[in-house]
Amino acid sequence: MELKDILEAILFSSQKPLSAKELQDILKQAGEAGEGESKEFSKTKAAAITKALETLAVEVDELNRSHRLVCVAGSWQFVTQTEYAPWVRALVGVKNRPTRLSKPALETLAIIAYRQPITRAHMEEIRGVSVDGVIGTLVERELAEVIGRADGPGRPQTYGTTQMFLEYFGLRGLEELPDAEELRQVPVTRPEAPVTAGAEDDEKPDQMSLEEVTEAKDNDAGKLAETAAEQAEESAKEAEEEEDYDDDEFEDDDDDDDEEFDGGEDEAVEEASQTS
Repeated sequence: MELKDILEAILFSSQKPLSAKELQDILKQAGEAGEGESKEFSKTKAAAITKALETLAVEVDELNRSHRLVCVAGSWQFVTQTEYAPWVRALVGVKNRPTRLSKPALETLAIIAYRQPITRAHMEEIRGVSVDGVIGTLVERELAEVIGRADGPGRPQTYGTTQMFLEYFGLRGLEELPDAEELRQVPVTRPEAPVTAGAEDDEKPDQMSLEEVTEAKDNDAGKLAETAAEQAEESAKEAEEEEDYDDDEFEDDDDDDDEEFDGGEDEAVEEASQTS
């Protein structure tokens, strides 16, 4: 009896996927029970179990059967080939599947998968838009989760993918993700350290002393007084010019009146002499 045959029997009878560690525990329990040849495989290492399962998966594929052995998220299980889906669906019924992820959700999930652990701010820097709502959806669907905190100002939370993420996309592990060197090479700037008060290198703003402030005020007051004096002097000159102009006009009017008065008096004397 070979190890791969025992593992095949266990996986066919299991109702859920089993990891190499879980299969190792089953072999150990069977060896402790002491049934048949179970003791021979009770101390099998996890690495040997994984190697046997990989060999079994190749053999099943070569047989071109209706099922195949796959490893999803580190756990092994037998699954039917996709071309037999109509008959299997008629047997088990149609289960309510969750709605498909939107394009923004897929983009954000891809960034998390390739750049984890990553903060929300770095996701937004790569995408160029806010990811608040998208992150909530991914966490609610158990495709992403908080896995720690970043070493930076405020120690923001960092996000990573989950076991459900691997099962959702049928991946054995993150190493099976499609190559995306371009996404990995997108530069992300790190936030600058916050400015702390009292740093030695900080330059204090120049401050005026009390004497300088007083002197500046005196200078301003002197300039204001000088400006006021100049304006007063100009106003006085304008008033004097207006007064000279009025005097000249007044003198001319007196001369005209005298001439008119003298002429009238001569005419009255001449009329009186003629009458007499």
